Amino acid sequence: MARIMTRLALCSVLSAAAVVGICGCGEDRPAAPAAAPATTQTAPAAPASQPAASAGIEKMTPLKLDLPRPMFIGTPKNLRSGNMPPKDAPKDDPIRIPAGVANVARDKDVTAGTDEIIIGELEYVTDGDKEAGDGQFVELAPGTQWVQIDLGAAHDVFAIAIWHDHSSARVYRDVVVQLSSDAYFIDKTTVFNNDHDNSSNLGRGKDYEYVETNQGRAIGVAGVKARYVRIYSNGSTAGGENAYTEVEVFARPVK
Repeated sequence: MARIMTRLALCSVLSAAAVVGICGCGEDRPAAPAAAPATTQTAPAAPASQPAASAGIEKMTPLKLDLPRPMFIGTPKNLRSGNMPPKDAPKDDPIRIPAGVANVARDKDVTAGTDEIIIGELEYVTDGDKEAGDGQFVELAPGTQWVQIDLGAAHDVFAIAIWHDHSSARVYRDVVVQLSSDAYFIDKTTVFNNDHDNSSNLGRGKDYEYVETNQGRAIGVAGVKARYVRIYSNGSTAGGENAYTEVEVFARPVK
């Protein structure tokens, strides 16, 4: 009986060993492949922001002036001015204005800081006639004087062009151009000032003096809101009087 039990036990052991062999225990088998790493998908980067819509940027065009006939050629050497631009001074950038902006000063009311008018009429300043000669400019008394244009309503101003008497070469002194929303210029914006020594008590300016020609003097303005334009002068190299031929104001009504 004891022998029978021993055989049964041995068979159980052999059967267990056989099961282990079948399961691969103790056998060199390749390790199960590692689980594939989780795939992380990166969403495509959002496109960079586009530039601001062009609808918000106005199209600008070069300022074009209708010029009168030239009355002389060249610059006389006897003109004396302590505030002319040096020969190597860079040229001014071309003045550009929004498309559709036009001269709004034509036939507008003109007043002056003096009642002493020597020659002509104040209406000449905005009558559209830029030619030089008698009957085409208004001349005010000597000293610091001004003419003022009422545009009739508030405008966004982008450029101003001025012609003093240009029948002969001359340099006007203390040319100062100001804009304001009130006729008394309590609040004002100065857009040009060549009174370099403050001789007219309008503040010391940084702009250069210039020789009067048929080209006039164009001044760029950055859309200043104003109804009134005032222009000062203090005589010229030709004498103490102050002569104005034409002023143009390139602007549009405030929306």
